[in-house]
Amino acid sequence: MNAWIYLGLAAAFEVMFAMSMKFSDGFSKPVPSTLTVVGAVGGFIFLTVAMKTLPVSVAYPIWTAIGILGTVALGFILLGESLTLLKLCSVGLIVVGIVGLRASL
Repeated sequence: MNAWIYLGLAAAFEVMFAMSMKFSDGFSKPVPSTLTVVGAVGGFIFLTVAMKTLPVSVAYPIWTAIGILGTVALGFILLGESLTLLKLCSVGLIVVGIVGLRASL
Protein backbone atom coordinates (compact mmCIF):
# COMPACT_ATOMS: atom_id res chain seq x y z
CA MET A 1 0.00 0.00 0.00
CA ASN A 2 1.14 3.54 -0.71
CA ALA A 3 2.80 5.45 2.16
CA TRP A 4 0.39 8.35 1.61
CA ILE A 5 -2.57 6.06 2.29
CA TYR A 6 -0.93 4.93 5.53
CA LEU A 7 -0.37 8.56 6.43
CA GLY A 8 -4.04 9.34 5.72
CA LEU A 9 -5.11 6.44 7.95
CA ALA A 10 -2.74 7.67 10.66
CA ALA A 11 -4.30 11.12 10.45
CA ALA A 12 -7.82 9.69 10.66
CA PHE A 13 -6.84 7.83 13.83
CA GLU A 14 -5.31 11.05 15.16
CA VAL A 15 -8.63 12.86 14.70
CA MET A 16 -10.46 9.95 16.33
CA PHE A 17 -8.01 10.17 19.24
CA ALA A 18 -8.58 13.88 19.80
CA MET A 19 -12.35 13.81 19.45
CA SER A 20 -12.90 10.72 21.57
CA MET A 21 -10.64 12.19 24.26
CA LYS A 22 -13.04 15.15 24.46
CA PHE A 23 -16.03 12.80 24.77
CA SER A 24 -14.32 10.52 27.32
CA ASP A 25 -14.98 13.07 30.08
CA GLY A 26 -11.59 12.56 31.68
CA PHE A 27 -11.55 8.82 30.91
CA SER A 28 -14.74 8.32 32.94
CA LYS A 29 -16.79 7.00 29.99
CA PRO A 30 -15.69 3.53 28.80
CA VAL A 31 -16.51 3.68 25.08
CA PRO A 32 -14.95 7.07 24.29
CA SER A 33 -12.01 6.17 26.55
CA THR A 34 -11.43 2.96 24.60
CA LEU A 35 -11.68 4.86 21.31
CA THR A 36 -9.10 7.33 22.62
CA VAL A 37 -6.59 4.53 23.22
CA VAL A 38 -7.40 2.85 19.87
CA GLY A 39 -7.01 6.19 18.09
CA ALA A 40 -3.63 6.87 19.68
CA VAL A 41 -2.27 3.39 19.00
CA GLY A 42 -3.68 3.25 15.46
CA GLY A 43 -2.28 6.68 14.65
CA PHE A 44 1.20 5.76 15.81
CA ILE A 45 1.16 2.40 14.02
CA PHE A 46 0.12 3.83 10.66
CA LEU A 47 2.45 6.82 11.02
CA THR A 48 5.35 4.46 11.72
CA VAL A 49 4.54 2.41 8.63
CA ALA A 50 4.25 5.55 6.49
CA MET A 51 7.65 6.72 7.73
CA LYS A 52 9.29 3.59 6.36
CA THR A 53 9.05 5.40 3.02
CA LEU A 54 8.35 9.07 3.75
CA PRO A 55 10.88 11.34 5.45
CA VAL A 56 10.05 12.18 9.06
CA SER A 57 10.36 15.89 8.22
CA VAL A 58 7.37 15.50 5.88
CA ALA A 59 5.29 12.67 7.39
CA TYR A 60 5.09 13.86 10.99
CA PRO A 61 4.16 17.49 10.28
CA ILE A 62 1.55 16.45 7.72
CA TRP A 63 0.11 13.90 10.17
CA THR A 64 -0.26 16.51 12.89
CA ALA A 65 -1.58 19.13 10.47
CA ILE A 66 -4.30 16.86 9.11
CA GLY A 67 -5.15 15.93 12.70
CA ILE A 68 -5.48 19.61 13.54
CA LEU A 69 -7.65 20.35 10.49
CA GLY A 70 -9.95 17.39 11.16
CA THR A 71 -10.27 18.26 14.83
CA VAL A 72 -11.06 21.91 14.10
CA ALA A 73 -13.71 20.86 11.55
CA LEU A 74 -15.33 18.29 13.85
CA GLY A 75 -15.15 20.68 16.79
CA PHE A 76 -17.20 23.09 14.71
CA ILE A 77 -19.62 20.45 13.36
CA LEU A 78 -20.14 18.26 16.43
CA LEU A 79 -19.41 20.58 19.34
CA GLY A 80 -20.59 23.92 18.01
CA GLU A 81 -17.17 25.52 18.47
CA SER A 82 -16.71 28.87 16.78
CA LEU A 83 -14.79 29.44 13.56
CA THR A 84 -13.45 32.94 13.98
CA LEU A 85 -11.58 34.79 11.28
CA LEU A 86 -8.34 34.16 13.16
CA LYS A 87 -9.05 30.40 13.32
CA LEU A 88 -9.86 30.28 9.61
CA CYS A 89 -6.70 32.20 8.70
CA SER A 90 -4.65 29.90 10.93
CA VAL A 91 -6.18 26.83 9.30
CA GLY A 92 -5.35 28.35 5.91
CA LEU A 93 -1.72 28.72 6.93
CA ILE A 94 -1.64 25.07 8.01
CA VAL A 95 -2.97 24.05 4.58
CA VAL A 96 -0.27 26.15 2.91
CA GLY A 97 2.30 24.37 5.09
CA ILE A 98 1.00 20.94 4.09
CA VAL A 99 1.11 21.84 0.39
CA GLY A 100 4.64 23.17 0.80
CA LEU A 101 5.87 20.04 2.57
CA ARG A 102 4.26 17.79 -0.03
CA ALA A 103 5.83 19.83 -2.82
CA SER A 104 9.25 19.51 -1.21
CA LEU A 105 9.51 15.84 -2.14
